[in-house]
Amino acid sequence: MNNQDIEKKVRNVIDQIRPYLQRDGGDIEFLDLTDDMQVNVKLVGACGTCPFSILTLKNGIEQAMIKAIPEIKSVEAINIE
Repeated sequence: MNNQDIEKKVRNVIDQIRPYLQRDGGDIEFLDLTDDMQVNVKLVGACGTCPFSILTLKNGIEQAMIKAIPEIKSVEAINIE
């Protein structure tokens, strides 16, 4: 599987997770997929300021991503100003 195929799957997983985040006033944006299979995302809205967002990211989003796409090594939140 090439990086384009994996990126398409990553975007699909994010689209499945998005409604749960939006229900709480937040959202997630896909930024990029690195060569070492790290997914970089931006948490926005309520997720950007929530003190539990790192738990949501690691215990929710990252676990779902790795379960769906075993090639993924991690999901990291990148803050872009």
